[in-house]
Parts: sequence; structure tokens; C-alpha cells
Amino acid sequence: MTMDNSGFEELFGGAQLMAILRGMGAERSLAVSTTAWDLGIDVVELPIQTEEDLEALRVVAAAGRERGKIVGAGTVVSPEHVAQAADAGAVFTVSPGLDLEVVRASHDAGLLSIPGVATPSEVQLALKSGLTWLKAFPASVLGTQWLSAMQGPFPQAKFVTTGGMNAQNAGDYLRAGARVVAVGSALEDPAQLPLLAALLDPERRP
Repeated sequence: MTMDNSGFEELFGGAQLMAILRGMGAERSLAVSTTAWDLGIDVVELPIQTEEDLEALRVVAAAGRERGKIVGAGTVVSPEHVAQAADAGAVFTVSPGLDLEVVRASHDAGLLSIPGVATPSEVQLALKSGLTWLKAFPASVLGTQWLSAMQGPFPQAKFVTTGGMNAQNAGDYLRAGARVVAVGSALEDPAQLPLLAALLDPERRP
């Protein structure tokens, strides 16, 4: 049975940046999420690898609901993780690799899911399974040329680039074909905030 994650089109709403907050704890995650939301980055992902991460997800997801923002769970690598993400209030899941069991569990739980890909074979299998939104990971290692190369055989693939992304290189990945770039530590760097704001406004993008 094919799966479908085309709902990310509406979830991202044309936005080209997403925030990833890894291992920050509840208080700091909420503060950085607020920075992202105030900046105009509406979608936030919190990887869940510890109990502390799950608590942070619960706190940020609750705050996101109050503000009408979208919060998801990252580093989801098992059906058990999917259940934990759903219980904590996540709207979507993101995985580092292509695990169709995790995608199916997410689908069954009512959550959208983005699997990670790094090879043409993985892209092809994901598309064959009905998944058009894919996480290019680790994006900084794959490079912009990888993205450009994938556009030829797989024009229907919509890539979210994750791993090593910041205000300095995000524009390069968007120009290479990424639909969304996921940034993390850049949100805690005051020098990068104006550059991220410029990326959010296409008319100001270099």
C-alpha cells in the first residue's frame, strides 16, 4: 500500500525555513522556538532521543498550539518513537533514514512523516511508496550538487535539507532546488538572525 505525505505542502505553506532544536531542554527549546516563531519560522522540529527531549517536545508543542504553530518530532527511528511523538503532541515525524515501517506507523497515528534519503535508490523507493517530501541528510555532506543532480530523474521529489545548514549556506541550497532548509544553532546566533529574516523574504534574498 502506498503512503502519502503531500500534506507537507500545506503544512509548510510555502515557507522555506524550518527550525530544528536538538537536545536543548524544555526551557531553552521554548525560548529558541519563540525566537523562530517571532522571526517568521512557523514550523519547528524537536529530535526525541531522551526523556528530556520528550518533555521539551510536550512544552513546545503546547505553546505552538496556542500560537497556531506546527511542531514535530525528529530522529524518529521506531514505531515506539512514533507513539511517543504523538503522545507529546507532535504533528509530524522526521527520520534520519528511509524506514517505511516508521512512515506507516506515523500515517496510522495521524502524523505526516518525512523519511531521510541520501542515495538515488532511496529517493526512488520513497517515491515508489508515495512519499514526495524527503529529508536530504546529511545535507552539508551531500552538497548542493547532489540536490541539483536529483532534480533530473526525480523532479517530483521535494527535499528538506537537514544537517549543517545555517544562514550562510541556506540560500545556496534553496537555489539548488531545496524546498525547505532546516536550521538549528543559527537561531541562537544574533549575527545570523538578520540573514535568516532575509531568507524568509524572497525579495530580499541575494
